[in-house]
Amino acid sequence: MSIAENRRARYDYHIEERYEAGMVLEGWEIKAIRAGQVQLTDGYVVIRDGELYLIGCRINALRSASTHVHPEADRTKKLLMRKEEIRRLIGKVEQKGFTLVPLDLHFKGGRVKAELALAKGKAEHDKRHTEKQKDWDREKGRLMRHKVSSKS
Repeated sequence: MSIAENRRARYDYHIEERYEAGMVLEGWEIKAIRAGQVQLTDGYVVIRDGELYLIGCRINALRSASTHVHPEADRTKKLLMRKEEIRRLIGKVEQKGFTLVPLDLHFKGGRVKAELALAKGKAEHDKRHTEKQKDWDREKGRLMRHKVSSKS
């Protein structure tokens, strides 16, 4: 079940490979995520000391949060992956100009997982081409529906 999706990533980047990573979260964050108080659009992944961190994922605390907890909405969250996978990602990011972007957050077996993508940035003309293709597909669907409905 998807919690939050980063639709902007598919518009801004060419997605090459996808990975799944666990997340280190605090109790108040889990409660807020279950209530749908999460935003992923400005998120990105950085590599520090051989570990992955998710920055820019905003989790807004619930009003009913405990008084002894001081929630920080833009806290940096550590991502959990196997060492071999992390080493492979580090190699691709450093050598070939790839970047790591979060695509979505979802539940898997009661735990919150992040789907990451190894991606390359799109140029401005690629974005325009994507937009034109989407518009054409929408128009084509509209024409086909009209054609099918006018025959009967």
